[in-house]
Amino acid sequence: MPLRCWERKENSMKQTLQIKLGQSLTMTPQLQQAIRLLQLSSLELEAEIQEALDSNPLLEVDEESDRSNEASPDERSTVEVSSESSVEAPAQEERELQNSDNIPEDLPVDSGWDDVFEAPAGPMLGGADDDQREFEHGSSGQSLQEYLTWQIEMSNLSLRDRDIAGTIIDSIDDDGYLTTTLDEFLVGFDEDDDIELDEIEAVLRVVQNCDPVGVAARDLRESMLLQLQQYDVETPWLQEGLQLIGEFMGLLAARDFKQIMRRMKLSEEALMAVIALVQSVNPRPGNSIAEAPSEYVVPEVLVKKVKGKWKVELNPECAPKIKVNPYYSGMIRRADSSADNTYLKNNLQEARWFIKSLKSRSETLLKVSKCIVEYQRAFFEYGEEAMRALVLADVAEEVEMHESTISRVTTKKYMHTPRGIFELKYFFSSHVGTVGGGECSSTAIRALLKKLITAEEPKKPLSDNKLAGLLGEQGINVARRTVAKYREAMSIPPSNERKRLG
Repeated sequence: MPLRCWERKENSMKQTLQIKLGQSLTMTPQLQQAIRLLQLSSLELEAEIQEALDSNPLLEVDEESDRSNEASPDERSTVEVSSESSVEAPAQEERELQNSDNIPEDLPVDSGWDDVFEAPAGPMLGGADDDQREFEHGSSGQSLQEYLTWQIEMSNLSLRDRDIAGTIIDSIDDDGYLTTTLDEFLVGFDEDDDIELDEIEAVLRVVQNCDPVGVAARDLRESMLLQLQQYDVETPWLQEGLQLIGEFMGLLAARDFKQIMRRMKLSEEALMAVIALVQSVNPRPGNSIAEAPSEYVVPEVLVKKVKGKWKVELNPECAPKIKVNPYYSGMIRRADSSADNTYLKNNLQEARWFIKSLKSRSETLLKVSKCIVEYQRAFFEYGEEAMRALVLADVAEEVEMHESTISRVTTKKYMHTPRGIFELKYFFSSHVGTVGGGECSSTAIRALLKKLITAEEPKKPLSDNKLAGLLGEQGINVARRTVAKYREAMSIPPSNERKRLG
């Protein structure tokens, strides 16, 4: 009996061979390269091209490309979109992913992407003057702590006081506020140092007298008082401003202007002048020193209106200008299997694939940009309030590509338009139903909300319920919670905090 059980177990573990048909997707290095290039920004692409030029001797800069672009503008990948009639996107044939001679237009899916963009990137407006100001006032790389430490080292403080000042400076955040109480400082020092609380307070006042004014304050009230105390004594309404912050900060935060006027015995016009003085101080004094470094973007797509038609073209400054080196490619011999010849062959193949990948990237970017401009033509004509609801699936269906490809090509890509510089993702947004059964873009709703709030009466700001009602009168069905969500996304305070005089 045990023998038979053993035989059954042995037979159950017997190995067999089976033939099974199936399909699988293989990511070749060339496809991986095409996917990576597709999602790079213009600056990242420039670095990638430079790296390829440095590593592959078969690649070289095409110095004649600039002259050819200037001589024949039709070859600069331009597309005209009529403002009167739509232009159908040409149908694209499906390509096999494993065809080594062609790069597929529809790249493999390796990540998901939400179709709804609740908070798209806003426009980046500005011209040469703004760029100059950013250059002049950009971060010098010095932190707020380093700047304060330098001032303390230049003072006449003793070594003991400098150590206390250094401890205080280390507890100051980027906004310029002290994050540790004086009692906690006292506990942190060694008992052998015999440091008193009064000594820490004295050093704190020295740090608070450093630049920027208002730094090392323990709260907003103290920071504002420190800044107002540095004003000239002849400044109009200075004493009233100090009294307002020192005694009635809570009433000011609650915007109880009637109570403030009664207690300070001020008229409405006088209180407005005092509040204007108070608002001249910086609530985050540390930000003037600890500024984040400026980030610059280069738009890859240019959009302009010419003779009633919107013209879409790739920025020639961002277009790759490389080609295969004819000298080295001419040295390759087909039948030669030497190490040098094999090296040249491999590099030639990599160079051709790299150039094809760049070309595919440019064609895809232009096709998607043209589709966006065509779909959002009303935005370019009339502004944000005319923005249409758009998701990745809409563009993917129009250009006959996968949504993941659209997601990659719109990542970190910017479009220069007469209305400013926008990230391509800015043109995608969810939709809200209208009374007539249509759809309204969330971007357009935000623009309408901003317009309504800007035009509201200062003394009686509109509540979220009132805003929802006004949108309903325009045929847009939104709930109060949706209005509050959009308002918070635009960093607009609620109605009780928007109340102001005059």
